[in-house]
Amino acid sequence: MATHARARLLDTAEALFYAEGIRAVGVERILAASGVGRASFYRHFAGKDALAVAVLTRHDQGWRDWLAARVAELGGHPLAVFDALAERFAREGFRGCAFLNTMLETADPDSPAHRVAAAHKRRVAEYLAGLLAAAGHPPGLARQLLLLMDGATVTALREGTPGPAAEARAMAAALLAAAPPAPPGPPAEDAPPAPPPEDSCAAPARPT
Repeated sequence: MATHARARLLDTAEALFYAEGIRAVGVERILAASGVGRASFYRHFAGKDALAVAVLTRHDQGWRDWLAARVAELGGHPLAVFDALAERFAREGFRGCAFLNTMLETADPDSPAHRVAAAHKRRVAEYLAGLLAAAGHPPGLARQLLLLMDGATVTALREGTPGPAAEARAMAAALLAAAPPAPPGPPAEDAPPAPPPEDSCAAPARPT
């Protein structure tokens, strides 16, 4: 069926792009590995660039869903993102961040794939800001946490060990400990207080 062909193309391309890079993998390789014919491929995608955008778009949602679910299972604290990353770094076949890899391959910030990758990072930062606010920390620290996440990811790939996640977690813990607590939100709007009851025993006001 057509939907099965599209899914096979996405699954195959995602695995090959992540393992070898978008530029290194051609359409013929994807067709051979997926078992999908050329005519079927072009019924679903205008070309490899369109396929790459579809792969990244799907992976963005799946990755963020995974992170949110795993962090919730680990207690929901902002530092739990680094515990989740440590698990991912330890997986066989870990090749870094698919979105950072895409930005390196597609240097043009206006290219569709680069825009999808950049949008992913913005959404992750928004998620981090929500975690921080819920834990009573300034949401503005989301950028610093994302920097630590990206740095840990690149270092874990370079060193071949999940250890950088724990190091980044320690840095993040120090950052949160040093930051002032987030200011409380605005109070709920209540009806204006009623005027105090008139004191019948009070002396009448004297004209000035």
